[in-house]
Amino acid sequence: MAAARVVACLLAAVMCLSCEAARSPEARMHRHLKRLNKPAVKSIESPDGDIIDCVHISHQPAFDHPFLKNHTIQMRPSYHPEGLYDESKANVASSGDGERPMVQLWHRNGRCAPGTVPVRRTKKDDLMRATSMRRYGRKHKPTVANPMSVDLAMLNEGGHQHAISYVQGEKYYGAKATINVWEPKIEQPNEFSLSQLWILGGSFGEDLNSIEAGWQVSPDLYGDNNTRLFTYWTSDAYQATGCYNILCSGFVQINNEVAMGASIFPISGYSGSQYDISILIWKVSEQAAHLVLLFENCHKHEDYCPLAAVLCPLLFLFLDWTLGL
Repeated sequence: MAAARVVACLLAAVMCLSCEAARSPEARMHRHLKRLNKPAVKSIESPDGDIIDCVHISHQPAFDHPFLKNHTIQMRPSYHPEGLYDESKANVASSGDGERPMVQLWHRNGRCAPGTVPVRRTKKDDLMRATSMRRYGRKHKPTVANPMSVDLAMLNEGGHQHAISYVQGEKYYGAKATINVWEPKIEQPNEFSLSQLWILGGSFGEDLNSIEAGWQVSPDLYGDNNTRLFTYWTSDAYQATGCYNILCSGFVQINNEVAMGASIFPISGYSGSQYDISILIWKVSEQAAHLVLLFENCHKHEDYCPLAAVLCPLLFLFLDWTLGL
C-alpha cells in the first residue's frame, strides 16, 4: 500500500513537472514558432541569413483562420485595371528567353515551385526582440498621423516624422505608387525607415482601417538593416487587429516568386543605377480585395484579402481577426 502511494506521488510529481514545462516561456515560444512556420516543401537559405520556406499554397498561415477552412483560392482576379494584363506584358512575364529577373535577394540561391508560396521563416531571435510573443509582428499602437492635418506638430507626433502626399474626397477604386528603393542607415535598433502606399478609412479614432505596403528598414522587426518588402493592415487603429506581412491571417498569397518581409534586390545607389517597386491596390468585388505589387520587368506579386470588415467605403473589404496565444 505504501509502495502504491509512493508511485502515485511520483506520477503526480512528473505530471506537475510536465505541466510546468508546457507553460514555460521556452515551450510557449516553441508552440508559437510552430504556428508561424508551416511545413516546407523546400527551404532556401538567402545570402542575408533568411530562410525562405516554400510552403504549399493551401498550407500558408492565412488558412489558420476558421472561416477559411474550405476556401477556394482565386488564382486570378475577376477584375483588373485596364492594361494590367496587356499581351505585351504577359509575353514578357511568361517568356522563357533568358533568366528570370531577381527582385529579392533569396533568388540568388533558388526559387519556389508553382503551387507553393515563399514564406520568410520566423526564428527564435525574432521573437526575442519583440516586447512579447503576443505583440510580435504588430505595431506598438502608434499615434496615427492625420495626413489631412496642416499642423506639423500633429504630423510628427509620437516621435515619427512623416512626409505625406495624399488625395481624398472622391469614390476611389484603387491606388498605385512607384517607389524608389533605398537602404537608409538606422542608428538605433528601435528606429525604422520606410516608404509606402498607405490607404486609410474611417476616422482617426478607434475605427481607423488601414492597408500599408512598400519597403522598410526595421532592425527591431527583422534583426538587420536590409531593405525589405512589407505590408501591414489593421481594422481598429492598430489596437487588437492586424500585423506585418503574413504573420497572422490577413492575406492569401498566390504568387510563388515574392516573399513578404524578405530583402529587396537590387537597391538604388547614389550616382548609380536606380531601382523602384510599383504597388497597385484595387477593388475587385464586395467580397474580395487584391493587393498587387508590380516590379520592374513586369514582374507581378499578388495577394488578396477574402474576408471581413469594410476598410474604405467603395474601396476595400479587409480581414478582421486577431491571432492569440
